[in-house]
Amino acid sequence: MTKTWAVLHDRNARLFLTAVTVSGFGTSALWLVSGIWVKDLTGSDGLAALCMLAMWAPTLAGPLLGALADRVPRKPLLIGGSLLPAALLPVLFAVDSPDRVWLVLTVLFVYGAAGVVHDAAESALVAGAVAPSLLGGFNGLRMAVAEGMKLVAPLAGAGLYALQGGPGVALLDAITFLLAALLYAGLRIRQSRPDPVTPPTSTESEGEPSRRTPVGAGTRHIWAHPILRPLVLAGGTTMLFAGLNGALIYAVIDGLGHSPAYASALYAAQGAGSVAVGLVSGPALRRLGERRFAAYGIALTAVAAGLRAIPSDPLALACSAAIGAGLPCVLIAALTAVQRETPDALLGRAVATAHTLMYTPNVLGLAAGAALVELVDQRPLSALLGVAWLATAVPLFQRPASAARIASRSPSDANPA
Repeated sequence: MTKTWAVLHDRNARLFLTAVTVSGFGTSALWLVSGIWVKDLTGSDGLAALCMLAMWAPTLAGPLLGALADRVPRKPLLIGGSLLPAALLPVLFAVDSPDRVWLVLTVLFVYGAAGVVHDAAESALVAGAVAPSLLGGFNGLRMAVAEGMKLVAPLAGAGLYALQGGPGVALLDAITFLLAALLYAGLRIRQSRPDPVTPPTSTESEGEPSRRTPVGAGTRHIWAHPILRPLVLAGGTTMLFAGLNGALIYAVIDGLGHSPAYASALYAAQGAGSVAVGLVSGPALRRLGERRFAAYGIALTAVAAGLRAIPSDPLALACSAAIGAGLPCVLIAALTAVQRETPDALLGRAVATAHTLMYTPNVLGLAAGAALVELVDQRPLSALLGVAWLATAVPLFQRPASAARIASRSPSDANPA
């Protein structure tokens, strides 16, 4: 825990984490309330589900949107990425009837796009503002904060919605973004001015990347890198299986003989597991390296998902906590590796690309799981899922020779996988 305290003693890290806490509270509250609001206005489950799709869809354009974080000064971009939703959310005060639901979906879409740019700028800025030795601990604490907000904020948002309606929650979220912008303004960061956006020269294309390299340079960097590619691919596969597993949750609850409301207990246990692993991820990353940390997390998640085939309340809660602890490991490891192994000029694009590659499969998994659970009994499906998921971890336990050679040449890579 020494390094965790070191992260908290770093001024920039504290400001980042406080901003994430504040804005994450508002985002988690709006995430729940937007669907409830649209459902109340229209009575449509489909339109309510579109709220989540509207917020998620811009992630598909991650490599393109992430390029902004490489071509615009990142601190102003981070501040602007907080001020934009703060200015946009009050538009929702005009939503008072079903024919204005399009405003909710439009605002959520822009909100999601701003979030993609914001996350890319933040991750890239953190890599230069926080000591490299603290990056793993910072990313773990960031995950713990985000998961902690998911435990608290939806309940607070639902309570505020009952009292003030959707506009009240939108105002709360806008205020949290204003506070986050003030916190980001307090960051002490030196950043060189980005190069003008011009086509790369042949020398730049073949040698060191610059901010003028094409949008797809971040994707090519990840794909060609022997450390990053397996981690990001493992993250995407893990999130695909996480989507499948998530789609089975109500079938698991039926097997336990509970009402759907029991899902809140399972989600709370999962959130607690994620908070716990976030607090210890820094020391674990230093001891194990990114690859083994990710592999152990995937293995834990796979075993827990498979054990959901056994109908038992205590086991179901323990499995949810284990999934919550194991699932973030590969995401934290992959992001930390991207930050350490990517040149600054490509970092925004690389981070956004990694997010797209890792999080998009989750939606595909949810869709596939929703279809499969209607056709196959949950118990054998959970058991098969656990075995397939476990196989994802196997390659990460093997350290490729090329990765070892890169690690030996790079003094900044203190924790090779």
